[in-house]
Amino acid sequence: MGSATPVSSAIAAFKGLATDEQLGLLWVLYDNMGRAITPAAPGAARLQFAEGLLTQVRTMKPAEQLQFMRDLVEGKSTSATRAYGVLTNNTKLAFWYQLAEDMRTGAVIAVPDYYRLGSDAVAVFGQISKLDFNQQLTVLRQAVVAMGVDPMA
Repeated sequence: MGSATPVSSAIAAFKGLATDEQLGLLWVLYDNMGRAITPAAPGAARLQFAEGLLTQVRTMKPAEQLQFMRDLVEGKSTSATRAYGVLTNNTKLAFWYQLAEDMRTGAVIAVPDYYRLGSDAVAVFGQISKLDFNQQLTVLRQAVVAMGVDPMA
């Protein structure tokens, strides 16, 4: 193995965070980068493949929505995390973008206003914010692609 690249270091650091810190950091990243992500995510138009799952999440109680997000991060096998697992990489990126939009509008449980990233997550955010946009997108894609459960695996 050669030396780690800034991108692989950022991905490893992200995955090393506790579940809720990963979710909080994802929210901050989408909040900061969100507007630019959708056009940059090839296949964002394929969000219709995720529409059923998004609808399912929107109909859950807020506590269930949070549990679903935690289950995604932790790779717990549920019908919802398996449904996420069959999505393509770009559709997963688009799914999280839409989830962030739904959190913003209140359709899905939002990060509480008082929430602040912990020092570890702030450090990872600092690492990611030093990268150029395409590298940031790669980190984001790698983070969300690793989530959920692939029922075919």
